[in-house]
Amino acid sequence: MPSSRIRTAVEALPLEPHHRVLEIGCGPGVAARLVAARLGTGHILAVDRSAAAIAQATAGSAAEIASGRMSVRRVAAEDFELAAGEEPFDLVFALRVGALDGRYPALGERVMARLLAATTPGARLFIDGSPAGLRPAR
Repeated sequence: MPSSRIRTAVEALPLEPHHRVLEIGCGPGVAARLVAARLGTGHILAVDRSAAAIAQATAGSAAEIASGRMSVRRVAAEDFELAAGEEPFDLVFALRVGALDGRYPALGERVMARLLAATTPGARLFIDGSPAGLRPAR
């Protein structure tokens, strides 16, 4: 059962059924499953640096993965890049991820550079449920 914190954060995301969504630091995949339930033709990629987290997310998300609405990948946020042929993401979110919460500014800058390279021009980033800057205002 998702915590109220996770449920509230996911419900606040401006998701469209066709969005390609990237979750940084997915842990056991609870938020990613909630997002997958809101997608029609879209897709969520849930990533985490922890092998244990990816194993939990994979095991707990069999239906979402089988439907094609969700996939998981083990990778650190600062090393993330699109796979060959992978389309960029429309929305990125992270819940309680140290690299993006301001505690590690240099690491945060490296992660942001990776996210910029992996997202569409109009993509939006949400950290702990709040909008954050992904691209300079145009």
